[in-house]
Amino acid sequence: MSDAILRLTAVTRVHGTGANEVHALRGISFAAHPGELVAVMGPSGSGKSTLLTIAGGLDQPTAGAVSVEGTDLVGLSPDERARMRRTSIGYVFQGFNLIPALTAAENVALPRELDGIGARQARDEARRALEEVGIGDLADRFPDDMSGGQQQRVAIARAVVGERRLILADEPTGALDTETGEEILRLLRARCDTGAAGVLVTHEARHAAWADRVVFLRDGVVVDETGSSPVELLTEPAAR
Repeated sequence: MSDAILRLTAVTRVHGTGANEVHALRGISFAAHPGELVAVMGPSGSGKSTLLTIAGGLDQPTAGAVSVEGTDLVGLSPDERARMRRTSIGYVFQGFNLIPALTAAENVALPRELDGIGARQARDEARRALEEVGIGDLADRFPDDMSGGQQQRVAIARAVVGERRLILADEPTGALDTETGEEILRLLRARCDTGAAGVLVTHEARHAAWADRVVFLRDGVVVDETGSSPVELLTEPAAR
């Protein structure tokens, strides 16, 4: 298989100290390759969201190495990590993290403009991304004037705009109805099929079925992984 776009090597993340110390991740090694969508599953508190925040450069590991397209995220300055997030990493948060004072198109265009792309090109790219997620007609609407599902689509458009090579999605369909959720997963799948790598945190077996591989976490450790049919594994009677 080709070189990984995302690679975590022996990553540990500890929050707090002493009696309050919590091990969110315990020596995890994980990779996502071009063209691959990886689903991450596990019970609440298993470390799924921590894995994503570290993979996206939003948090730093206590120990271990993290690389995106061969670049060591741990060794970068905060400004350099922010640049990587704007250019190479698309992140879909559980909370939409939209800026209320900006329209949908402006929210989606913002990371491109911050990276020096001309305003006109950035807005054109933003409108195309909004059309791709099915809300091109809401480009000039503000977040407070949208439903939760519409806001989530804006957040996903922001994550995929431009040439992002790594798409990280934390329960991206939580605010969406079943049909719309399937459309969003189809979009994430299509992005991976064109060469991006995707990591999808989900608790839904039917969503994990879109993935090439499923990784199960428990107590900050990878307890199982399958490269075969996610559907077969997830529908076994002894489901994890």
